[in-house]
Amino acid sequence: MSSNTPPLGRAWVGFFMIIKVLLTIIFLAVMIGVGVYTRKQASSVDGFVLGGRAVGPWLTAFAFGTSYFSAVVFVGYAGQFGWKYGLSSTWIGVGNAVIGSLLAWLLLGRRTKLMTQHIESRTMPDFFGTRFQDQGLRVVASIIAFVFLIPYTAGVYKGISTLFEMGFGIPYEYCVVIMAILTAVYVILGGYKATAMNDFIQGIIMLFGIVAVIVAVIAAQGGLSEAVTKLAQLPADGSTEPGSGLFATWFGPDPWGLLGVVVLTSLGTMGLPQMVGKFYSITDESAIRRGTVISTVFAFIVAGGCYFLGGFGRLYDPVIGANGKIAFDSIVPAMLVTLPDVLIALVVLLVLSASMSTLASLVLTSSSTMTLDLIYRDKKSLPGEVEEGTIDDIVSEKIERRKVVVMRVLIMFFIAISLLIALNPPTFIAQLMGISWGALAGAFLAPFMLGLYWRGVTTASVWACFIWGVGLTVVNMLLGNPINPINCGAIAMVGGFPVVWIVSLLSKKLPAQTVDSIFECYK
Repeated sequence: MSSNTPPLGRAWVGFFMIIKVLLTIIFLAVMIGVGVYTRKQASSVDGFVLGGRAVGPWLTAFAFGTSYFSAVVFVGYAGQFGWKYGLSSTWIGVGNAVIGSLLAWLLLGRRTKLMTQHIESRTMPDFFGTRFQDQGLRVVASIIAFVFLIPYTAGVYKGISTLFEMGFGIPYEYCVVIMAILTAVYVILGGYKATAMNDFIQGIIMLFGIVAVIVAVIAAQGGLSEAVTKLAQLPADGSTEPGSGLFATWFGPDPWGLLGVVVLTSLGTMGLPQMVGKFYSITDESAIRRGTVISTVFAFIVAGGCYFLGGFGRLYDPVIGANGKIAFDSIVPAMLVTLPDVLIALVVLLVLSASMSTLASLVLTSSSTMTLDLIYRDKKSLPGEVEEGTIDDIVSEKIERRKVVVMRVLIMFFIAISLLIALNPPTFIAQLMGISWGALAGAFLAPFMLGLYWRGVTTASVWACFIWGVGLTVVNMLLGNPINPINCGAIAMVGGFPVVWIVSLLSKKLPAQTVDSIFECYK
């Protein structure tokens, strides 16, 4: 603040800073309060990981949406792709709503709920191990999930910290540490139920916040018509001639590149453990139908709004990094810094809400996967099979409590590792997410989805898809990303389907009796 600022001006600046700090403190206190309130429901494994499989449609739909859209979308993707594609980047948000939300719920919601409950699966790796009768798949899937959720988590940290620096002047390092500690506290206390309840609160803030920000940014440009006209006057990349109109057209300057982003960010949700896990915990089929509508509307507003907002990024001066290139993660903050202080406070809460909900989902997924699929791998029996021997109830209860303790410890471990990466981020937020989603959904999407529908999926085909998704992502990364990580991720996801189909036709089938017992849940 300049020393020439009038006393009255300094007083207003101080007042608004107090408002921002108070709102943030209240928000964080509510998050911790929810964790304390739900802690009794997190004493068992099912309670801690799945909320007792009794979470209603509103909480599940908002948990799905808030886990989907974080600072990675609001700061990283909206900035980078809004700059690259202009207003046509809004199609990414539409794709997220139609494919990533509506189609995901329609294709996976009911079948995931019924089959995972039938075979007593608590995690996605557990599903692979039991559905395809190979505990090796369970172990490898848990390692893939743990390793590739870390770069996504680092991207979440980076996004929220950029906004905190803008809104409060707090150094990046302090931001990520504070956010990590607070998220860990409420997840450790209340598990999935605390996460779902906080997701609902955070989702409400996101809905109101994105609408308010869009209205303010467009108003600052003279209204929607004027803002679109300004975009249309901008020159194309590599040209100095104004009036290209590319950034105000339906499909922008690069339709095929835009399609790759739509595929990665939309189709990927169906193969991510932290997203699919939401269907494990919902109460019943009627809740799934309601959750489908709620989740889709949420995605249209939040995702569509984020990318629509990012489409106006070229109307603001970009931040040039030390390498002489545009710092894409600074585009949205550069747009928002011009807003009134009250709206900046709302933006900070919006992105904090989105990021903490996503981070909570990631750490809970990672810790539960490591605990249940690596450290405590129970011998699984299919429905109808007789288990050998029994476990005393008291001993069983002690083991359950021990698992919950291990999960809580692993939450801290996972946050610590991702925090170290976040403090030394290797690339832009969008590329971090591309690597994470490409490997995870490339490996998991096809065998998981086809495994719910097609009896002919074989164990060998699942192994082949794991190798395909992870192999393509890692090789591309080691070669210096000759294929853009975003496009590479999209190729990995789509390519998994022919891999599973072809290998299933050529490899040994599972016993018919085993497959029949698994698919009984749909009768």
